[in-house]
Amino acid sequence: MTVTDRIALDPFGADIPAESARLRALGPIVPVELPGGIPAWAPTRYEVLKELILDPQVSKDPRLHWRLFPEIGDNPSWAWILGWVGVVNMLSTYGLHHTRLRKLVAPSFTSRRTDALRPRVEAITTELLDALETAGGAGRPVDLRQGLAHPLPMTLICDLFGVPEEMREDTARLIASLMDTTDPSPEQAAFVQERIGAVLGALIAYKVEHPGDDMATELIRVRDEDGDRLSDQELLHTLLLVIGAGFETTVNLIGNAVVALLRDPAQLAAVRSGAVSWGAVIDETLRVHPSIAALPLRFAVSDLSVGDVTIPAGDAIITTYAAAGLDPEHYGPQAGDFDAARGADDHMAFGIGVHRCIGAPLARLEALTALPALFERFPELRLAVADDELRQVPSFIAHGWQEVPVLLRG
Repeated sequence: MTVTDRIALDPFGADIPAESARLRALGPIVPVELPGGIPAWAPTRYEVLKELILDPQVSKDPRLHWRLFPEIGDNPSWAWILGWVGVVNMLSTYGLHHTRLRKLVAPSFTSRRTDALRPRVEAITTELLDALETAGGAGRPVDLRQGLAHPLPMTLICDLFGVPEEMREDTARLIASLMDTTDPSPEQAAFVQERIGAVLGALIAYKVEHPGDDMATELIRVRDEDGDRLSDQELLHTLLLVIGAGFETTVNLIGNAVVALLRDPAQLAAVRSGAVSWGAVIDETLRVHPSIAALPLRFAVSDLSVGDVTIPAGDAIITTYAAAGLDPEHYGPQAGDFDAARGADDHMAFGIGVHRCIGAPLARLEALTALPALFERFPELRLAVADDELRQVPSFIAHGWQEVPVLLRG
């Protein structure tokens, strides 16, 4: 196929595994079109994606390396991408700028600090399960996303960054609007940009007046004491990244794992018996149902060769975690099957190399706490709807369920 034959990605992400298979059949890297008509390249193989992620000739900074970045102003339907690549944080910087920003945040997510959060994670989980038990009495269905998968990581990350209770709902809505890729209109793009400034600007103003023992206060201190290390814009956009990534991905991890196990009673029994570990369940969930299916965008610093395809310098590339995790060339002919016993822990759902997610240990801790506690408390847990009634989050980026309706008792 030629570059003019670009495949339009489904902005609703209705069937990401099927879409990945269709693209894979076309080659190891395929020209695609993102919502609004943005041209990009989509790797379809595990090894291809890994090589591109680790290649220093692949950048995440559109200001330096995306040939079409200056043209966004002339294409209003492209403006939605600015919520992802128009910001200035670890997700959209390259080289020394990326290293500088990462070093400011990484100390808050060390293994030692994460382990220290264990009692808090356990306490929140118990509180949420108690509330679920009350809500699900008399055979009433409850939504596990709303009752457990969302509030657990949301509470933890907001505690870490000192987000006051009255600002948490607006923060969650902001991240949800960023993840929704179904409306590339300039009006929606402008709304998201306005909310980024309003919601996180209000948080910064609040923390200036009410400093605390939290990461937002620490980042504000760095900005105020040494503006060369962190500018106003970088502060705002770093908070957007770490708060959003700090809970949204774990929401989907927990929800996807629950649905996968409830669909397969034999695997659930193996996990409960100890034959398969909860760690293996989490890795298999991240491989088959990664919380982020595709992340925009990376950019070719120079011409890149992938097989017999040349990606010209300045072209955009999406990071296709879902396609990589389902690649039969790497995981075998049954790559699409959820099988925690396979022990595949080389997925790239948390990224690899210098861009590996610094919050990965916290996400694992939250899932390793919530999942066994949930199934121990409610051994008769089952889905309250048929498979075809479950609805994917409307996004080609986020990969999860809008609701996870369950019955707690048989």
